Amino acid sequence: MIYTSDSIEKIVDLFSTLPTIGRKTAQRLSFFLLRQPQEFVEQFANAMIALKHNVKYCSICYNYTESDPCPICSSKKRQTNILCVVEEPNDVMAIEKTGEYFGMYHVLHGTLNPLEGVSPEDLKIRELIQRLDSVEEIILALNPSVEGEVTTQYISKQIKPLNIKVTRIARGLPIGSDLEFADEATITRALEGRVEI
Repeated sequence: MIYTSDSIEKIVDLFSTLPTIGRKTAQRLSFFLLRQPQEFVEQFANAMIALKHNVKYCSICYNYTESDPCPICSSKKRQTNILCVVEEPNDVMAIEKTGEYFGMYHVLHGTLNPLEGVSPEDLKIRELIQRLDSVEEIILALNPSVEGEVTTQYISKQIKPLNIKVTRIARGLPIGSDLEFADEATITRALEGRVEI
């Protein structure tokens, strides 16, 4: 039985589809928006529409960007011979916050997961291999999970015949955690302590 309006129920249902948002939090967010001025809600809605309309993949690294190539790929200050491979765009942001890495990136948009039907063709692995002409080192900075480990091993096997140094970030990150939630000091130590695979 619905004790509120259909409009409230609809927005609660939508909010509760977001990651880490349960039904109670979705209700709180919905009621928060109802208490805001009309202008705020319109700005919020327009910002979401602009996000979907303006943000796209960088054609080089596959990070999210509004300009193509992205600011990192178009920067003349970056080391183009080092490539850090990450799972998601959030991971690029986490590493950039450390201020310790000055190479390029490649975003896979996931990890291999045969149980979920995620194969190499579903990720940006082919695009990674195509970028390796002038690369001297690949840093695999994938999350320390079973899927991250499977993906690390798969990519390192693909790259080894190309005589490119393949390293991984050190195990300063606990197993089962996500890179985007790690603090800058932990990520910095992990980058500095990377080891060759």
